[in-house]
Amino acid sequence: MSDLATFVRDKLGHQPNDLALFERALTHPSFGRDHYQRLEFLGDRVLGLVMAEWLSELFPSEPEGLLSHRFTNLVSRAQCALVARDLGLVDYLRLGKQAWDDGGSQSDNILGDVTEGLIGALYLEGGVNAARSFIRRAWAPIVDSQSSAPRHPKSLLHEWAEGHGRKPPTYKVIERTGPPHAPRFTVRASVKGYGEADGEGSSKHEAETAAATALLEQLA
Repeated sequence: MSDLATFVRDKLGHQPNDLALFERALTHPSFGRDHYQRLEFLGDRVLGLVMAEWLSELFPSEPEGLLSHRFTNLVSRAQCALVARDLGLVDYLRLGKQAWDDGGSQSDNILGDVTEGLIGALYLEGGVNAARSFIRRAWAPIVDSQSSAPRHPKSLLHEWAEGHGRKPPTYKVIERTGPPHAPRFTVRASVKGYGEADGEGSSKHEAETAAATALLEQLA
């Protein structure tokens, strides 16, 4: 527990009062009944609010559509998982044995949920200021690396098909593997008459994005 207190202080920038709250944020349902899901629900909303506020400040002249592209990318499960890995959060995860054996400690879904759970815990103890301070610090390298708003691969593929007089791309789940807490999806993206490509991810959305990216590379 003392190591966890150091982690919260050094990595989250907050001196914890109720350490059990942060322990719960790191606990997967496979470990026990007192787990992160309610904190993750709260943290997801706090992250969204803080990110929307921050982007509005950073890009005061950017239209809503481009801000939305930035927002969607920054609050994605993949970005939350990236933050988790940068924090060294994996060392503090509490997973059941089967979840560990199934590779749950490397699951973007689990790591993203735990990151949002920690944000929820920060908000409950320190309010929005504590959550805002952590989010802006942890996400700063990602935000700074985006000189222009990212365009979503699915949008780009749709525009490509439209520009070439084709019907919109289709996406089909061709395989689902892994346990319920760490699923893997394989999706096939197709533009009729031009080609198809597969992509994998820990959610259907991630797999569709990967498939669209792969098909765009083929069509380039």
